[in-house]
Amino acid sequence: MDKAQDLITRINERFRTMSKSHKAIANYIKEHYEQAVFMTAAKMGDTLGISESTVVRFASGLGYEGYPEFQKALEEWVKTKLSDVQRIGVKYGHSSQSEILSSVLGADIEKIQDTIVNLDPNAFEMAVTAILEARTVYVIGLRSCAPLADFLHFYLNMIRPGVILLNTTSVSETFEQMIRIDENDALIGISFPRYSMRTLKAMEFANDRNAKVISVTDSIHSPMCLYSSLNLLARSDMVSIVDSLVAPLSVINALVVAMCLKRPQEVKKNLEALEDAWTNYQVYLNDEINFIDEKPILDNPLFK
Repeated sequence: MDKAQDLITRINERFRTMSKSHKAIANYIKEHYEQAVFMTAAKMGDTLGISESTVVRFASGLGYEGYPEFQKALEEWVKTKLSDVQRIGVKYGHSSQSEILSSVLGADIEKIQDTIVNLDPNAFEMAVTAILEARTVYVIGLRSCAPLADFLHFYLNMIRPGVILLNTTSVSETFEQMIRIDENDALIGISFPRYSMRTLKAMEFANDRNAKVISVTDSIHSPMCLYSSLNLLARSDMVSIVDSLVAPLSVINALVVAMCLKRPQEVKKNLEALEDAWTNYQVYLNDEINFIDEKPILDNPLFK
């Protein structure tokens, strides 16, 4: 069986020899693929008035190991047929607001669970060490990934000195900010589809200078992995024009917590300095709410 052969080609080649019920499934998929792509085997069976097992046998008859593999193949085919906006309408067009909420949050939960299974713990641990031991840490994440880079940069500054957020509008400006990067430094590149060429070029430049390059991206097939020695993979795909960055943010959160636990005294010292600055220079100006029990952040058990 040719794995590269798309689903519709397989259907067309076998259609003449299919049973009546299998032809009904085939016709429904070709005519209503926008709905079929989101159906379970049971739902498709109910829609066509046939059994779930018949739908599963249809998938097997096309050469797929099971219905999940068939559904994934259908999803890949549909992606080539629909624009981002069309996919939102297909998936959520007839849903209530509460159904949309449940669907989106459920999809994000699934992405976090998938990330837990597929993220390499050794790469994670080595990334923590590399970030803590580097002379200077550069962080880059552009467009929709910019909030992730800002978040990581903010908390890295709490943990260690020498953290630079690369936030520019051109590759040349990026290189200017990285001109001193070498083997003593580390760069963290954050990028998800659609991938950023500026981020990729920054990672290539850092790699050429023998810096430790860490990627936070969605797949080992991501172009970001071309120049990184440590890959922290987190799922981000969603049938939407909005990127789902919940799983990547969780990975970044885990990085921050792991680094805090590695250097609790240094973090506590930095927080004490910040607390003094906030007090002496009245930084808050009464516009931020403290903990409800009025206990300061330094009473957190993490820093005991």
